[in-house]
Amino acid sequence: VQLQASGGGLVQAGDSRRLSCIATARSFNIYTVAWFRQAPGKGRESLAASRYGTSATYYSDSVKGRFTISRDNAKNTVYLQMDSLQPEDTAVYYCAGANFLHDDYYNTERYYNFWGQGTQVTVSS
Repeated sequence: VQLQASGGGLVQAGDSRRLSCIATARSFNIYTVAWFRQAPGKGRESLAASRYGTSATYYSDSVKGRFTISRDNAKNTVYLQMDSLQPEDTAVYYCAGANFLHDDYYNTERYYNFWGQGTQVTVSS
């Protein structure tokens, strides 16, 4: 499985941006797909995940209410809609996939075995 993240760029504080993660996979529906980010000098942070099968969504407290994850299985694509962006959202954003991932591990980096290359989001004040 290969993942490709896109949609990053330079935005101003308060703007919105939608990231896309396209997967090359025969059975995309079996993969939980998540978004992580890594800011300069910091570790990778879990943001949101879309569960395999049910497409249930999970969010970290830091983005709940501002970010929305969604998926289109027909297009093998998962989206991350980001609203009210702030300078502290500046980071490289990664999508990651894992097949049949247990719900308890949706936000645990080491359980994801497929990663996209990352897309830079820079929010200016």
